[in-house]
Amino acid sequence: MKLSVTADVFRLAQVFTISRGSRTEAHVLTVTITDGAYVGRGECVPYARYGETLESVAAQIKGLALPLARDALQNALPAGAARNAVDCALWDLEAKKTGIPVWQLAGLKAPLAEVTAYTLSLDTPKAMQAQAAKYAFRPLLKTKLGGGPEDVTRIRAVRAGAPDARIIVDANEGWTPELYQTLAPVLLDLGVEMVEQPLPAGQDDALLNMDRVLPVCADESCHDRASLAGLVGKYDLVNIKLDKTGGLTEALALRAVAQEYGFGVMVGCMVGSSLAMAPAVLVAQGAAFTDLDGPLLLAEDRDPPLDFDEAGVHPAKAALWG
Repeated sequence: MKLSVTADVFRLAQVFTISRGSRTEAHVLTVTITDGAYVGRGECVPYARYGETLESVAAQIKGLALPLARDALQNALPAGAARNAVDCALWDLEAKKTGIPVWQLAGLKAPLAEVTAYTLSLDTPKAMQAQAAKYAFRPLLKTKLGGGPEDVTRIRAVRAGAPDARIIVDANEGWTPELYQTLAPVLLDLGVEMVEQPLPAGQDDALLNMDRVLPVCADESCHDRASLAGLVGKYDLVNIKLDKTGGLTEALALRAVAQEYGFGVMVGCMVGSSLAMAPAVLVAQGAAFTDLDGPLLLAEDRDPPLDFDEAGVHPAKAALWG
């Protein structure tokens, strides 16, 4: 068994902005594992929010002892981007060696297309209305917000630009409890269905005592199964991202336990290529919200890419992954 990791860059179709900053490129790490004639691949996006860099994650991956089985990997690396890329590459390798697709290896039902959100970059209300109008044909829009009274103006603008689209919003830890109480009823009236991570992770106990009229989804507060007990009573949904869980193996386990706790499930992503989204499509089956639009934000992608159409994001072809 041989393992290699490379840094790849994908140009974005346009500048992408959230409350923490802007970017024009997606920087990812690609893991390739070979075992004789067979090759498996996985992709991850280091998460600066948790102190990850391309260099630190690559070092974690290169430090692994080989050969490595998927079950041993869960203890060899912590949850995070490094384990995600290796875990997904091992799943892909097994599928290539056995000729059995990953969904079947994992004991899942045959996957179908899932409607995915399309993310609108944080901008002025006028610019966000123009974005919304351009993508009004998409059934579900996700709006990045900045944290402040102007967020209402932004959502009003998005609603004006896309009067028929479903809308969810992502506050990226930028609100206060008082701001949630002010904004939530207004956003509900505008047809917003859910807000992601309104309060900073670690400072979200205020949600325990609030009437959450607008459902709240944990993103930065939810990593893996160990996170879930501390989220009960605060959140209505959890956002499962493979770069947080540390791969498909933990993501599937997290989904099962989250549902046992009574949480709704959202499946999200970092800005990456189709190779990163492919395993997440399996986790997204039947999710309340799917947000796997990373490839739609790119000016270039893997070959072959995932297919996106009016039905949503389709499961990957074997030539891509799984």
